[in-house]
Amino acid sequence: MVKIFSLSVVLAPPSGSCTVLSNATDLSSFSFYQRGSVGEFMTFLSRTVAERTPQGQRQSVQENNYVAHVYNRGGAEQLAAVIITDQEYPVRPAFSLLTKILDDFTAKIPQSSYSNPSAISFSEINGYIQRYQDPRQADTIMKVQQELDETKIVLHKTIESVLERGEKLDNLVERSTALSAQSKMFYKTAKKQNSCCVIM
Repeated sequence: MVKIFSLSVVLAPPSGSCTVLSNATDLSSFSFYQRGSVGEFMTFLSRTVAERTPQGQRQSVQENNYVAHVYNRGGAEQLAAVIITDQEYPVRPAFSLLTKILDDFTAKIPQSSYSNPSAISFSEINGYIQRYQDPRQADTIMKVQQELDETKIVLHKTIESVLERGEKLDNLVERSTALSAQSKMFYKTAKKQNSCCVIM
């Protein structure tokens, strides 16, 4: 099943923490009771990978059954975009969509409003997450944009390779003030369920 779960535009200064300026989620594949926790975790994962992606780079980071594709465009705006998908969603359309959403966001939202994320209204992001559930829709963007082929995409197999030496996602989740106790419990339960299914 090909699925986009989350799409975010993030203010990603070279030093300091990231701020989500706009995001949309499609959590319909989760039970009603899990959606709040999953949504919080998706936001946490988006901020974490955006903070650890150098400006001007793209990378894909796998965490359990999810893949976070991030494009940190940097520049004067210091913006990054993150899409979290299942493992089946192809890489090329994911990065095409990230480039397009950053272009549209900068065209519509003035940079002066980045300091007040709650005042930003970028409703187009909801349309993107619905329209591009089918990766063939996003892939048509590639016919016009060849920039991606000129940019190296770094593919990481696990989120551990993105974290700083000695840093563990489990510790980040535990220390995070952005995640509720329920979301932290959801993360631990999901991790435990995934680890029990490894075939020796």
